[in-house]
Amino acid sequence: MILEMKVPSPGESITEVEIAEWLVQDGDYVEKDQAIAEVDSDKATLELPAEASGTITLKAEEGDAVAVGQVVCLIDTSAEKPEGSESAASVKEEKKEEAPKKEEAKPVATESKTYATGTPSPAAKKIIEERGLDASTISGTGKDGRITKDDAVNAVPSMGTPTGGNRGTSRSKMSMLRRKVAERLVEAKNTTAMLTTFNEVNMTPIFELRKQYKEEFKAKHGVGLGFMSFFTLAVVRALQEYPAVNSMIDGKEMISYDFVDVSIAVSGPKGLMVPVIRNAENLTFRGVEAEVKRLALRARDGQITVDEMTGGTFTISNGGVFGSMLSTPIINPPQSGILGMHNIIQRPIAVDGKVEIHPMMYVALSYDHRIIDGRESVGFLVAVKEALENPTELLMNNDVKKALEL
Repeated sequence: MILEMKVPSPGESITEVEIAEWLVQDGDYVEKDQAIAEVDSDKATLELPAEASGTITLKAEEGDAVAVGQVVCLIDTSAEKPEGSESAASVKEEKKEEAPKKEEAKPVATESKTYATGTPSPAAKKIIEERGLDASTISGTGKDGRITKDDAVNAVPSMGTPTGGNRGTSRSKMSMLRRKVAERLVEAKNTTAMLTTFNEVNMTPIFELRKQYKEEFKAKHGVGLGFMSFFTLAVVRALQEYPAVNSMIDGKEMISYDFVDVSIAVSGPKGLMVPVIRNAENLTFRGVEAEVKRLALRARDGQITVDEMTGGTFTISNGGVFGSMLSTPIINPPQSGILGMHNIIQRPIAVDGKVEIHPMMYVALSYDHRIIDGRESVGFLVAVKEALENPTELLMNNDVKKALEL
């Protein structure tokens, strides 16, 4: 029996996907539920499992855009597994173990072109001298590589000192996910009145709390006490105080939410992923840390689903993990605000008239000025700053152990 495998719908509103990579070869014997391909949608990269065991015939090439419901391969379910041979899955797993850990694909530089050198014709020699060209870098198209007048005219003059180094280029196709991210970033710049306001946060109180309780917290809950829980809960508090920041535009209407779904920007193997922490207003420190860890692992392993990245009302982006000191984060449409975290450095600041050194972080709020005014944007960021600099009172209700569930 020949089974036709069709592209399943990876989510609502998605009509086509792209074959990112076949994990098997034409004619391989595959097992039921074995991952046979990775497919890119405009929201996520997903694995395509075999619907039955048998010999596979591929009907699409890597890089092909295929419609949802289109046949991409055939599986001959009547074929028997070859005796004494391993399935494609086990062979692939062995190769995976033997080979170095697969890294994200990078463009490979091509070899630089070696130009044929030849004697310039009299007319070409004159042009070369007038333009200050180097004859050894000009490819001659005349007989025996002779440099013609046209060769000299069309030659590009050197814009710097020749080094003899590799000057190759490469070209690679962007994934559907990467192209969608690019489209959304351009959309955000073109369709929003985006402004950014900045502030700084003294992280000393959070450092002290983490130093005192992080070991006990991890032993009790199995997750670390990181910065994301403090920032997420500080954002929840600020959004409840300034609900306009937790709103978005839909045509001529403004939609405001009485819940907080926080999108967390993370870097995955396929590019930027933005999984969502649902109803963050109902989560404790333990709940936020557990959800951040779960979503980050799924994004890293390429298992994140479209539903897990849909519907956030506000975004937090942590460029500090890459060493960024200050940036203007770009809004994640259709949301109206994004908070940028940055690296923490020891800086001298004035405290009660004295200079002290403290761990400081710059924070930035980019917002859509069409529905968020200066009062709301600045007030929101100040509220975040206040909560982070006084977490015991404003985020823990003066009961640290109860807030950390210790």
